[in-house]
Parts: sequence; C-alpha cells; structure tokens
Amino acid sequence: MDPEAIERLAAEIAEQILAESRPASIPSAGVKGREGLNDSHEVCPGCVQRCAQMCSKKTRTIVAAGATRVSTSELTTKVDPALAALIDHTILKPEATEDEVRKVCAEAKQYGFASVCVNPHWVPVVAEELRGTPVLVCTVVGFPLGATSTAAKVCEAELAIRAGAQEVDMVMNVGALKGGDVKTVEADIRAVATTCHKGRAILKVILETALLSDDEKAIACALCKLAGADFVKTSTGFSKHGATAADIALMRKVVGASMGVKASGGIRTLEDLKAMTDAGASRIGASASVKIVEAATR
Repeated sequence: MDPEAIERLAAEIAEQILAESRPASIPSAGVKGREGLNDSHEVCPGCVQRCAQMCSKKTRTIVAAGATRVSTSELTTKVDPALAALIDHTILKPEATEDEVRKVCAEAKQYGFASVCVNPHWVPVVAEELRGTPVLVCTVVGFPLGATSTAAKVCEAELAIRAGAQEVDMVMNVGALKGGDVKTVEADIRAVATTCHKGRAILKVILETALLSDDEKAIACALCKLAGADFVKTSTGFSKHGATAADIALMRKVVGASMGVKASGGIRTLEDLKAMTDAGASRIGASASVKIVEAATR
C-alpha cells in the first residue's frame, strides 16, 4: 500500500473512533479552507483545525478511546526556517544543569536555531552536541557586568574558541563608557575582536542599553564599528530591562547595514520578535525560542 493510501486509511480510522466517542451535543461539520487538507474532516464548533493530527482535543479523545500512540503530519512540526535562523537559543541562568544545556541543544537541532548561547563552562558540551550540524556554538565573555580587564576578556574568548565557540557575545565596559573613557572602551572591544577573528569567530558586543542614554548608545555603537565588532547587542538580560524596539532602531541607524544588530532580553513572544526585526534586528537572543517558533506555526 502506498504512503498516501496508508495516510487516508489512518485518517478514516481516526474519524471513526471520534464518531463513536463524540458526545451527542457536538455536531459534525465539513469545513472548506486551507489547501491540502481534507474538507470532509470534522471539526469542533468554531475550530478551523480539521484533523486529529492537528487538534489536541481530538488527540486526547483518540487516546481515551484506546490508542497508545498517535502519528502526526508535518503540519504540526513544520517551522519557518528563516524565522528559526534568527534566534540564538539561550540558556545563561547560573543554575543551568548539564541536562538542561543538552536539552537546549536538542531543541536547537530540531528547530534549526542560529546558535546555542551558553556560559563558557558549557562550551565543550555544546560543541559536542552540535558537532556536524549547522547550529553554531555561542558563548559570553566578561558576563554579565563587562567590568573585567581586557586581558581577562581576551583570555576568556581565546579559551572558549579553542573549546569550540564560533560566536562570542562580549559585555562592553559600561562604566568606562559612561565616564567618557572612549579610548579604553574601543581598545577593549578591539582586543577581543582581534582574538575572535583570529579564531574565525564572530564578535557581538553587549551594550547593556538599559544603563545608557541615547547619546551613549550611539557612541557605543560607533566604537563597536570602529573596533571591528561584527554585531552590536542590546542586553545581558540581567539588568533593569532588556531590548526595546526604539533601541534597536537607534542602533541600526548608527551601524548601518554593514553590521548585525542583536536584540536580547525580555523577548518572549512572536510579537516581541516581530517588533525587533521590524525595527532592524538581524538576530534575536531568547530562552523562549521554542514557544516563539511554535507560535508562528499556528
């Protein structure tokens, strides 16, 4: 029997089970709609999901009727690859365990996220999990305060790259910037950028925008561009607040099209992501990545 015939038979059996177990108060109805779906499939009142494979209520009914496993079509799991490729799937909480880190890696491979971003300790684990996949290994340097010495940041970046990191998110020296010491800020970024590029890694610089005025944000972006960074990034997620669309628009205006702009901190929904990309973000840092891409499929 060919695959299409098997799928049709499975659908008929599922509908038969549903018909036998459906309460009398729920009428059956045919729905016309999206291309590729069987218009004869029955639906719940007000629902546009017409098959057991796409409806949690119907799936539960089938299981209650005796099924031990339910197969699904690709419609339930298909994710927009362009959307997923915008996201650095992030787990930076200090209490993260190895099992949690490996789970994030598995999700990144499943959904096709741009990278997995972790604290430096976990880089070897992530590199092992992602080996042979297009998902990149991302880590943080000088995190979360940015107040360590340049030498420490360079050493941290170098060790992370040796361990398998392909992207480095470095926290800028916020205090130096706010004190007007732009030479120190530029030199700090340049030293880490040189180390990253020598190791064929990308450097993103975290500005911690919640602590800066608009003028300081603009100066910081200009310094990042001058120092050779590849991206400017809004936030660590550990400060007063995270990314805002206004900050992204300002950062994009300063760096132009030649650099990446990463929005990070507080991005939890598909609407948040769209607001950031509409404002000019080319990368998103999020821990709610799965929720975001699954929302897009609905």
